[in-house]
Amino acid sequence: GAGFIGANFVLGWCARHDEPVVNLDALTYAGNVASLAPLAGNPRHVFVRGDIGDADRVAHLFAAHRPRAVVHFAAESHVDRSIHDAAAFIQTNVVGTHTLLECATRHWVDATGRDPAFRFLHVSTDEVYGSLGPDDAAFSETTPYAPNSPYAASKAASDHLVRAWHHTHGLPTLTTHCSNNYGPLQFPEKLIPLMLLNARTGKPLPVYGDGANVRDWLHVSDHCAALRVVLDRGVPGRTWNIGGKAERRNLDLVHALCGILDTMCPDSPHRPHASLITFVTDRPGHDRRYAIDAARIAAELGWTPAVRFEDGLAQTVRWYLDHAAWVDGVTSGRYRDWVDLHYGSTVA
Repeated sequence: GAGFIGANFVLGWCARHDEPVVNLDALTYAGNVASLAPLAGNPRHVFVRGDIGDADRVAHLFAAHRPRAVVHFAAESHVDRSIHDAAAFIQTNVVGTHTLLECATRHWVDATGRDPAFRFLHVSTDEVYGSLGPDDAAFSETTPYAPNSPYAASKAASDHLVRAWHHTHGLPTLTTHCSNNYGPLQFPEKLIPLMLLNARTGKPLPVYGDGANVRDWLHVSDHCAALRVVLDRGVPGRTWNIGGKAERRNLDLVHALCGILDTMCPDSPHRPHASLITFVTDRPGHDRRYAIDAARIAAELGWTPAVRFEDGLAQTVRWYLDHAAWVDGVTSGRYRDWVDLHYGSTVA
């Protein structure tokens, strides 16, 4: 709940509901408690620094707070990092999910008496489906799994564990597969914030291969709205794809970002920012295209994306320009020291 999507979900939940949230996060490099600053002093938000793979810590939280639902965002999620070292991805995404499922199941059985209203919402990715050709139909919930990166394989494994816990133990699980998210509070290793920050400082804008890889972009606020709907009305045991209906080539996206920066930063010495685009060697196994068919969630739960991509992109650029202190904090070594000082032994 301190990473990109999780923090946005927690902030949105606390703005809309009186129901409290227990927020467990290990605060690895991509977790940032500064993202949760608006909740400082809010008694409905309990933050705990800890790992979902720590069975004792997780069991303690279940016993202490008796949650009626788990929303499982915790994941190592950067494909490039998984290519260079997959160990952390296996540990968090597979082993951590197993631990969370075990603890949730014990809580559901022992503390709630198998309450049919309990929910375990598992947030996954469209990358478990593999890669599409330019004319292939978009991913649906029945598309066979074909993960191509260590990250995608670890998420596919976690999906299978969640499915097995539902079918074997009856745990009321819900699974979602989202397309590429964008918006505020995203760690600057991902494409959009990386390009924005590099462009602002005149650094090269590295584009893999020919830049023709296609992604479907989903604003994080739309994703969080979809998750709230799934948690509220989703039938246990089912899966839903969540997409933004905004397929774009990576190169076109970077050009769009540069154009927005040119307009918003007319005095920048790096204009036109597109002059900074640099093509680099493609990463191994780079999936060519992702696209989401979100017909099921629209038909069953009434959700469709509300944020027009061009509007969301401009809002995202504006947010990063206006929050330089957040960016500096999340990328600074001082932040890691502060986290260790303040959260090194947090227990709740």
